[in-house]
Amino acid sequence: MAPMRLQSFDESSDPSESASRIAALRTELARRALNGCIAPRADCHQNEYVPPADERLRWLTGFTGSAGVAIVLAERAALFVDGRYTLQVRDEVDTTLFEIVHLTETPPHKWLEENLPRGAMLGYDPWLHTAEAVERLSAACAKACGVLVAAEPNVIDAIWADRPAPPLGPIVLHDLRYAGETAIDKLVRVRGELHRLKADALVVSDPAAVAWLFNIRGSDVAHAPLPLAFAIIPADGRPSLYADPRKFSNAVCQKLQELTEIAPPEAFTHDLAAFAHVGATIRLDQATAAQAITVTIERVGGKAVRGADPIVAMKARKNATEIEGARAAHRRDGAALTNFLAWLDAIAPKGVITEIEAVEALEDFRKATGLLKDISFPTIAGAGPNGAIVHYRVTRRTDLGLAPRELFLVDSGGQYEDGTTDVTRTVTIGEPTEEMRDRFTRVLKGHIAIARAVFPEGTTGAQLDSFARASLWAAGLDFDHGTGHGVGSFLSVHEGPARISKLGNVALERGMILSNEPGYYKEDAYGIRIENLVLVTEAPPVAGAEKPLNTFETLTLAPIDVRLVLPSLMTECEIAWLNAYHARVRETLLPLVYDETRHWLENATRAIAK
Repeated sequence: MAPMRLQSFDESSDPSESASRIAALRTELARRALNGCIAPRADCHQNEYVPPADERLRWLTGFTGSAGVAIVLAERAALFVDGRYTLQVRDEVDTTLFEIVHLTETPPHKWLEENLPRGAMLGYDPWLHTAEAVERLSAACAKACGVLVAAEPNVIDAIWADRPAPPLGPIVLHDLRYAGETAIDKLVRVRGELHRLKADALVVSDPAAVAWLFNIRGSDVAHAPLPLAFAIIPADGRPSLYADPRKFSNAVCQKLQELTEIAPPEAFTHDLAAFAHVGATIRLDQATAAQAITVTIERVGGKAVRGADPIVAMKARKNATEIEGARAAHRRDGAALTNFLAWLDAIAPKGVITEIEAVEALEDFRKATGLLKDISFPTIAGAGPNGAIVHYRVTRRTDLGLAPRELFLVDSGGQYEDGTTDVTRTVTIGEPTEEMRDRFTRVLKGHIAIARAVFPEGTTGAQLDSFARASLWAAGLDFDHGTGHGVGSFLSVHEGPARISKLGNVALERGMILSNEPGYYKEDAYGIRIENLVLVTEAPPVAGAEKPLNTFETLTLAPIDVRLVLPSLMTECEIAWLNAYHARVRETLLPLVYDETRHWLENATRAIAK
């Protein structure tokens, strides 16, 4: 019997249906006297990954990426995607129906200012947009002499006849040996922050924050152990957790009721209004709290104060238990990945395996650890030209064979109870071209620049981002995505608030785990990305330093393909870093990998010279 797979290779969308669905949507809009609508890829928590019931954008357009927005007007429609998806979107969406717009270069509100017809009424779902987003959209509509109108129930839901039911993934307790801090202690910290902020309560709208705070995990979203739930945390008094009661076993419910009330989701707005009507000041997470929550509070005289949810920063700064768990998870995951790379290196040059077969093999190597709970996202496995599609997801239709003189990019990760992993390796199948080696080495130089960075406390990701790009810029090259994102502890593989990117305005603090993943992508030819996860730590003492200094500890352990390295392009310090990293990989993983992998690992981590 074939093993049960953690990911599917079937087509998950059908753009051939888009024409009829847009026609039905326009009929529904006309029925409601609306001239258009905006449809983001979002749920009521503003999650990056959403359950099937909230895949409205995919259902309407065929686009399967994790970030996007559609605007449908009476005579035209536009789909907004960022640089990760500019190639993918062409293959998934009927471009005769949708104009494709770069999300960051021309965001939806800017597009509306220029394209919304005068006097038009644009519908939106207040549960799918934050208050800040609604303010931008409303201002844009006003500038175009139009009006933004709340449209409830959701206009797409009204025509989506076979919409899936909401998820009912079981909620389980996250053991203290992995969490490192009790939920009671976390609540004390949160209440202390609320008193400092002079807030009467906090609405927790991010399911990852809910999971962290109560030391619970769920399975409502693919590949991220999230329970779709809200919470209200009073500065003084007993908190309330809102989730479908069918998700709790009796034992879990009994344990949670020791510290919180448990109520069904439909009670959330009722209880929130009851709390707010006496003029309470309620803190909202500006990044995830829907406009509908603000309206609920202000309609009854409460004061909604938007800002950062204090839980987000607490969650991002991993405690000692979580850090040791991350190290253990990366040792385990690194051994599995190394076993896979050795297997791949033996079989790929024969030209007998495909992208899907490689993905399945990697999944099996991770499962063999006996501790894998899930993959942390659908594996990106791009052979040759497919590697140039930044967030490529192989399907049975697109599946390519791995061929000699091509590059193979594999970006993958695992969910373990003690940590979440995310790692990318680009390997050569046979002899690479000199151009491939040049581009790979420039990406590696950027990766090493981040890994070796020493920076004062208060430094943001935006200040470091150019380190990863300098070698590419010197050759007139670049990559159209961020250099790094935060990573959760057995939570979402993408976690705020910090990131290494041009937009990363949050300081990198000790205990944060981020990715370090510069890349280069040559359309229709190949893609290169080298990704490790790194931990922000205290830097070794520097003579004469006037500020506290931080640096990164690399957590990921797996060989980087030295066959693709041009030592002549590297400095002595860069070569020393690579050799030291490979010595650490070799020393750590040799006792953990299969016997048949050991010789390959010793060769793959051999020292290189200038």
